[in-house]
Amino acid sequence: MAIGPRLDLRQSQSLVMTPQLQQAIKLLAASNLEIETFISDALEANPLLEAGVVSSDNESPSSDPDDIPREEFTSDQLMAQTQGESEAPLDIDAGALDRDRDTGDGVAMSATTNDWGAAGGSGGAAGDDFPGIEATQASEASLGEHLDQQIGGIAVNDKEAFAARHIAGLLDDAGYLASDLRDVAYDLGVTLDEAEDALEVVQMCDPTGVGARSLAECLALQAREADRLDPCMRKLIDNLELVALGEVARLKRLCQVDDEDFADMLRELRSFDPKPGLAFAPTTTDAIVPDVLLTQNDNDGWDIALNEETLPRLVVNRSYFVEVNDGSPDAEAQGWLKEKLADAHWLIRALDQRQKTILKTAAEIVKQQDGFFRRGVSELRPLTLREVAEQIDMHESTVSRVTSNKYLHCDRGCFELKYFFSSGVASSDGEGASSEAIKARIKALTDAEEPKKVLSDQKLADLLRDEGFDLARRTVAKYREAIGIGSSAQRRRQKKLSAL
Repeated sequence: MAIGPRLDLRQSQSLVMTPQLQQAIKLLAASNLEIETFISDALEANPLLEAGVVSSDNESPSSDPDDIPREEFTSDQLMAQTQGESEAPLDIDAGALDRDRDTGDGVAMSATTNDWGAAGGSGGAAGDDFPGIEATQASEASLGEHLDQQIGGIAVNDKEAFAARHIAGLLDDAGYLASDLRDVAYDLGVTLDEAEDALEVVQMCDPTGVGARSLAECLALQAREADRLDPCMRKLIDNLELVALGEVARLKRLCQVDDEDFADMLRELRSFDPKPGLAFAPTTTDAIVPDVLLTQNDNDGWDIALNEETLPRLVVNRSYFVEVNDGSPDAEAQGWLKEKLADAHWLIRALDQRQKTILKTAAEIVKQQDGFFRRGVSELRPLTLREVAEQIDMHESTVSRVTSNKYLHCDRGCFELKYFFSSGVASSDGEGASSEAIKARIKALTDAEEPKKVLSDQKLADLLRDEGFDLARRTVAKYREAIGIGSSAQRRRQKKLSAL
């Protein structure tokens, strides 16, 4: 058989994401501030688009210095202008919503006008004209992100974890809590004792000293971690103003130590970090602006609307379109003009679909977490992306993109949409249990075990099953490792050492 090059013709079918679909996915995951930046770039790329001005009842929608009339186009009008030109469909799973429609659950969704859009270049390609979400984030983890990864393994339940994450979000770049804890408790709808417990969870996180309300508290937390917070060190930390003034003799009398001990204490005090949060990326680089606004209406229901202040309206320069269309018999110019108009039309639909999808998802979250918005974090229930996706007839990945980098503002504060989700496991009562509650139960069981009767993962699974939690041994091992608890052999050695 001869060996040599040859040509073969084969047919195959494959699923390929079109550039427009890739663009739609990026727009869905982008926040309002990122959309604002994207629209600014689109204004430079498409001459048929210009920024509109929100008008009053007696004024035209927009005007330019030469008083050339402008007209806002709806999707149907733009479709007519393309004269039946074919286009790629907006292939993302999101159902249509009627404006100002009541969902039947006391939640009214108010969509913004759909007479706005953007174009990012010819064909709406998703290459370099719109950066990925990752490119807009800080290269290093922020303090809030670092704390968020630890809180779930320390808090005893979802309620405490939610409050702790809220407090972590209030810390400044140095790691201090400037807000009054009573105000925090009121915003979350919890007692002051519960807010203090949540603050203690934050203060147990790494780096030691975060969550402090003063320099003295920050240094005391670090001294306690180093097992040096004895009465003498406590006296020294309580009189930092004397340290600053150099009142050595007075401090030695207060602490009741000699010169050598005082020198050691001072050296240890100077080794502590007065601003532990500065080791992480500053949080001020990303301003938090709510994408969804939630207010209570007169009928004891909820009104949900997108934040229009961060979404500039766009209008089509009709006079420019007519002028170029009538004065350019050249086929190439006509083709370019139709392409730009088609770009604007498709992006208007994509952005309109984006806002409808966000509103629909936010409405379902408000419905599921109604107790939280009315009575506080004590009513926060386990919720998964799949539950919301099934209720609004969308794919789980779509809900995940919608809730990424999006914030909801309500009377209790500004919360990321992801905060309202907590995974759960099956339970005998049919209600399900939060994964954070399972972790807390595993920690309680391992803390209570005796050195000679250390529980294996299978025994832990059996005990949890007796309590109504249906978990496999591998799932128990995963949760145990997630909260930093060693294996049964490791725990047995540690308990024997501690008993010596």
